[in-house]
Amino acid sequence: MDFLQFLDQFPNEQKIIIYFIKIRYPKGVACNHCGGMRITQRKDKPRFFQCNDCNNSFSVFQSTIFEKSDTDLRKWMFAIHLFLNAKKGISGYQLQREIKVTYKTAWRMLKQIRKAMGNKQSQKQFEAIIEMDETYVGGKPRKKGKRKDDDNNENKRGRGTKKTPVVGVLERNGKKVHARVALPNQEGRRLTGKQLLTVLAEVCKTDSIIMTDEFRAYNYLKTTNHIHLKVDHQREFASGAIHTNSIESFWAILKRGVYGIYHQVSVKYLQEYVNEFCFRYNNRDIEKSFDLVLSNAIQK
Repeated sequence: MDFLQFLDQFPNEQKIIIYFIKIRYPKGVACNHCGGMRITQRKDKPRFFQCNDCNNSFSVFQSTIFEKSDTDLRKWMFAIHLFLNAKKGISGYQLQREIKVTYKTAWRMLKQIRKAMGNKQSQKQFEAIIEMDETYVGGKPRKKGKRKDDDNNENKRGRGTKKTPVVGVLERNGKKVHARVALPNQEGRRLTGKQLLTVLAEVCKTDSIIMTDEFRAYNYLKTTNHIHLKVDHQREFASGAIHTNSIESFWAILKRGVYGIYHQVSVKYLQEYVNEFCFRYNNRDIEKSFDLVLSNAIQK
């Protein structure tokens, strides 16, 4: 959907309401209170319908990311349009300039859109050949001698870093990816075998072929019904069809977006940004992804 198509499709708020109704109520508008079908749209508040069975008034945007927002619906739709068309994301300040809102409003809108992108209703089971890997997101470690009072001045890389780890699972055939921020457990450990298996179990069937690198925590896969194949990255990038190149390509996209567009992301919100890039990778058709965001905007 380009900008001209957007203007033709959503010329006013009523058109947006009609479009959203088709997505939320494919069988016709039903009362959110009693489920009755005898409803009438209110003329004074077009977003609301009156149920003639239980005499209750309800909004078609109830329990969605748009429910408690006073922002114009056209601005919401345009924000989603801009967000999906920006391959590496869009910053709050850029959205503020594009749709003429405050930065606080723009930041909240982007946060709500990411919430819809991370809706678990859109997740599917992975099967067949699976690639699994981990990466580390955060600022560059300080070089030695940068600050004398900084205890974390060792310029460590890889698994010795203080950055935040993210674990990813990619289905090679369907080109679908799922990723989770790996926070420390109760003992303060991270990236243990159990933690890695938990991420895998969220989307993967129990009898898949799992390809990883030589990280020893992946040896925990021997306790499952999976077929575990490893590539030794100290000697080679791939051993025939055994490699993790696809999931590593996704890490490159994630990091270019975080470092190039958002610059800095706190651990508190990192999972939301990871969800955003997983959604982008899994849904490359802009028109279908637009409808999927609106469908996932319904928070159950």
